Amino acid sequence: MQQTVIEGIDGVADDVVALTLRATGGELAPWAPGAHVDLALPNWLTRQYSLCGDPADRDAYRVAVRYDPLSRGGSEYVHRFLRRGRTLDVSLPRNHFPLADAPHYLFLAGGIGITPLLPMLRAATAAGRPATLLYVGPSLDSMPFVDELRRSCGERVRIVETRRQGRPDLDALAATLDDDTLVYCCGPAAMLEAAAVAFPAERLHAERFQPTERSFGPAAPFEAVCAGSGDTVAVPADESLLDALAHAGHPLPSGCREGVCGSCEVAVLDGDPEHRDDIGAPDGRMYACVSRARSARLVLDL
Repeated sequence: MQQTVIEGIDGVADDVVALTLRATGGELAPWAPGAHVDLALPNWLTRQYSLCGDPADRDAYRVAVRYDPLSRGGSEYVHRFLRRGRTLDVSLPRNHFPLADAPHYLFLAGGIGITPLLPMLRAATAAGRPATLLYVGPSLDSMPFVDELRRSCGERVRIVETRRQGRPDLDALAATLDDDTLVYCCGPAAMLEAAAVAFPAERLHAERFQPTERSFGPAAPFEAVCAGSGDTVAVPADESLLDALAHAGHPLPSGCREGVCGSCEVAVLDGDPEHRDDIGAPDGRMYACVSRARSARLVLDL
C-alpha cells in the first residue's frame, strides 16, 4: 500500500466529489489510462475507484466518487466523513481496462463512467489519434468534469442530456464509424447492453462497476491446496474460496467481493477453475471472491 494525504475534496457534479490524493513521501506508483486503485477507508472498508487524473503526475492521484443512497458504506463515508488532511492508504494501480493501440477511437461514457475514459481520451489525442467522446447523463448538473472536458477537448466531445434529448441512437452511431475504430464504454448496465448490441464484439471494450446478472449451476464443494505451505483448505458449497482461505489463515486482499475489481486475484497451478467474474481472468489466474472449481481440487500459488 502507498500512503497518501487528502489534498482536495471538490464537488464536480451533483453528489460527486473528486479526491486529490497527494503522496506523503516519494513518488506514487505509475499507472496507465484505465487503471484503478483500492482506497482503504478509515471505516475498515476497501473500495475501488478509477484513476482520472494525469498519469504523468507521479505526486498525486485523482479519483471521483458518486454518492450512492444504497451504499454499502463506501461512498457514504467518502461524502460524509472524509476531510482534507486525512491520510489514506492506496493500493498499487491495477488495470483490467487498458487502452489498446488503434487508428481511431470512440469513447462512450455514462455518468460516473467518465472516470476511466478521461485519461484515455487525453492519451489518444496526445498521440495524434482521432478520438471522440459521447458523454451521456440525465442532466449537466449530474455529469462530472463536463466543464473540464469542454475546455480541454472541445468539439471532440458530444454531451447528451437524456432528460432533454433522450438516449442517443448507438446503432446509428455505429454505422458511421470506420472499421478500424475501437470503442471503449463505461457506464450503467443499460448503456453497456446497448453498446454490446450496436458495436462488434471484437472492437468493443467495456468496464462494469456492477457485476452482470448471470446464472450458474449449483455450487459444489472442492479443495484448495496452498502450494507454498502444503495446506489443504476445504471450500464448502455455501462459502467462497476467498472466505474459506481467510478462515484457514491464508487471507487474500479483497475489495468488491463481486468479481469486478480484481483485488483477490490468485494464480492457479493445477486444476480447472470455474470463472464467474466480470473481468475475464487471464490464463492461470482466478478471482477468489466469486469463482470456484470445476475439478475436485485446485492448487494455488499460496
